[in-house]
Amino acid sequence: MKSLKTLAKTTTLAVALATTTAFGNASAADLSAVPSGSYTVDPTHAFIDFTYSHLGLSNPTLSFDDFSIDLNLDSEDATKSMILVEIDAASVLTGSAIFKEHLTGGDWFDVAQYPNILFQSTTITAADDGSYTVVGDLTIKDVTKPVTLNVTVNAAMDHPMTGKPVVGIGATGELLRSDFGLGAFAPNVSDEVQLTITAELNKEQ
Repeated sequence: MKSLKTLAKTTTLAVALATTTAFGNASAADLSAVPSGSYTVDPTHAFIDFTYSHLGLSNPTLSFDDFSIDLNLDSEDATKSMILVEIDAASVLTGSAIFKEHLTGGDWFDVAQYPNILFQSTTITAADDGSYTVVGDLTIKDVTKPVTLNVTVNAAMDHPMTGKPVVGIGATGELLRSDFGLGAFAPNVSDEVQLTITAELNKEQ
């Protein structure tokens, strides 16, 4: 996996799961506009963010800069689709070199021993409003727990610049960090962590 900052300098493409705030359209896009098959994230148009409460004083929003998203899409029945997200834990963006060193060290993500974070979908259920509930296994520090994402398809079309099939998604979810061995200082620092994902995925040729 390559750094998004590096890729942004060398390509005009975009990335990232499922996982909706401004992405929550009243009516989700029609997937029949694109073919079934394998889709991969566009690394210049994808973001994975997480937010928590710090002592009730602030709500920091951190991101990951290096990740992949692979979607095996069934455009006729999206509930038969599968999605895999892989994140380089060391790529966490904190806005502070000191804080980044703290989070990637042994007391937190311990990236030397556990370099990757994985999400593998297990079930996808369609909602009446056209959105989807994606349940999957999230693995952090070799601990695997189910996590639910609320996913909206923002658009599905032939890209107006490349002419190739592309799908845009937005997703939100919540987890307890203590479930993954990351529970220090709770509840003063909130155990609950909100996830937000937005990504464009291009069909592999």
